[in-house]
Amino acid sequence: MTVDDLVASMLREEGGFQKAFKNILNEELDISLSEFCSVSGVSQSTMYKILEENREPNLRTIRQIVKSLKTLYRAGTESFVAIVASPSFMEALPRTIEVSGTDVKIREYPISTIEDAIIAAVRAERDNALAVVCAPIVAPVVEKILSIPVVPIMPLGSVIKALDMVKGII
Repeated sequence: MTVDDLVASMLREEGGFQKAFKNILNEELDISLSEFCSVSGVSQSTMYKILEENREPNLRTIRQIVKSLKTLYRAGTESFVAIVASPSFMEALPRTIEVSGTDVKIREYPISTIEDAIIAAVRAERDNALAVVCAPIVAPVVEKILSIPVVPIMPLGSVIKALDMVKGII
């Protein structure tokens, strides 16, 4: 279950939020309510009232819960940078890069159209990517959609190589 599922269950049925939230705490994150309250800053009394259905959560509380859940989910996953590009471009990529003395994995999101690139970038953010590397033609659009860093690929070396090849043909 994702954070999006939690919000959807709240809208779907009475008590859906409580059921989904308990499932996330117990089954997926395996943390106690008091541990969650420490991370989220929501008081235990408020959470108990919400979970016992004595009180509906207000928007501010829901935002705190969702933000904390996203942080907890991200903490449980490996760090990676997403590369959104054509499959042929990714053949020679390394599998990890070193960032500040830590190895960070590279995860490939192969695409064939601009629309695929936008969808893949959104998917990468949902998968908890640290950043997205993509073609400069889609980078401005993707930057407006995502809340993580977006870095355009600047293939200057390959452009110069291609121009040298053109000189040999002409």
